[in-house]
Amino acid sequence: MSLSFRQSDILNIARQDGRVMVEDLAARFDVTVQTIRRDLSELSDMGKLDRVHGGAVLRSGVSNIGYEDRRAMNAESKALIAQHCAQDIPDGASIFLNIGTSTESVARQLLGHKDLMVVTNNMNVANILVDNPNCQIVVAGGVLRRSDGGLVGNLTVATIEQFKFDFAIIGCSALDTAGDLLDFDFQEVRVSQTIIAQARKTCLVADQTKFQRTAPARIASLSEVDMFYTDQPLPAGLAVKCTEWQTQVKLCS
Repeated sequence: MSLSFRQSDILNIARQDGRVMVEDLAARFDVTVQTIRRDLSELSDMGKLDRVHGGAVLRSGVSNIGYEDRRAMNAESKALIAQHCAQDIPDGASIFLNIGTSTESVARQLLGHKDLMVVTNNMNVANILVDNPNCQIVVAGGVLRRSDGGLVGNLTVATIEQFKFDFAIIGCSALDTAGDLLDFDFQEVRVSQTIIAQARKTCLVADQTKFQRTAPARIASLSEVDMFYTDQPLPAGLAVKCTEWQTQVKLCS
């Protein structure tokens, strides 16, 4: 089944924002909500979107969304989250930045920091921080994942184990209501777990779209995270758990 022009536009909006809402789309395209519901149902049948109450979200499951699409998703919120996170990183700190578009945003916000040492398994992060002459960059070796510039595998883990970081700044592919951080690549999960173990303080940067997705591999719990930077209030039950876990949640808007 081929996409109509409107359905193609709807899919592009979903790739940028992570989700679409029926009433918003009906107003945008000047059509009835019934027409939009049919469009979303057809996009769901084609495996492009998953229907949720009042709209639809990008499909996830056992494979991740393309890296360029992820880069465009909720870009403004990611930039705000990154700005707030970077403001809490002092000059002279040692940092690990892992794979992901959110951690790339943090790297851009660190270009004005001084006397940093940044270890990363993200080639994109390393290339961004080249423009900061006051930043020492260490790239953790490993197998290059061409789809996103990530380095994974046993060599990456062995490199990370040589360090003790002041801050680990990590992203994740999904975050469920139990507070579990999830990912798609089992090799990347082991790397992320090692990063957390080697950090004095762990900071998670994740926007609201991560609550609308799922992934099969568990990285850790929010109970192991010190600071969680996000753009929307957490579900009530999870907010209570974060308080119990002493995980500080910072809303960035």
